[in-house]
Amino acid sequence: MEHIKDFIEKATALRERGLSVGQIADELNISKETATWLLTRPERVETPLKDISVNWSAIGKSALRLSLIASALSDLLMEVVDEEVDVVVGISLSGVPLGALVAEDIGCDFSIYIPKKQVERGGEIGAFSRNFSEVEGRKCLIVDDVITSGTTITETTNALINLKAKPLAIGVMIDKEDIKEIYGIPVVSLLKVTPL
Repeated sequence: MEHIKDFIEKATALRERGLSVGQIADELNISKETATWLLTRPERVETPLKDISVNWSAIGKSALRLSLIASALSDLLMEVVDEEVDVVVGISLSGVPLGALVAEDIGCDFSIYIPKKQVERGGEIGAFSRNFSEVEGRKCLIVDDVITSGTTITETTNALINLKAKPLAIGVMIDKEDIKEIYGIPVVSLLKVTPL
């Protein structure tokens, strides 16, 4: 129960700093539904949450550890891809460093997708950063840190398809939903979290 109280305090502090529910969910590596629950929770917690938090800060604070994880993810992605990759798309925020390292590892361009939950409040669509590689009409890999519900990965895939890009595979460090594919595009993960 103390653990939940810690999350309630963290979520509340992030809300006070002006973060949206989607941004809070990303920061805490939880679903938007769990973030909403933490912010509007009942005073007494009677039922357990059906979500888990993933704290990968021991990896994220070390460039060496992050690069080793990226190498492992690159290897896993290249097992399912039989075409040359033009660009790796890292999903903002936490998928960016991992995606950049995967792009470096396989020797291709790098792009960043900013999901709609991170665009100004009320934003209806996400965006590709103009400071990085173009994706239109190119063969892409999508990289993120954690799949919580699959919403962000699906949004990113749709954004690429709308630009006539060809997503070849999706790679994540941790998959909390055991998603095998999105629109026929294989999803690979280094770790899967599955209920017993």
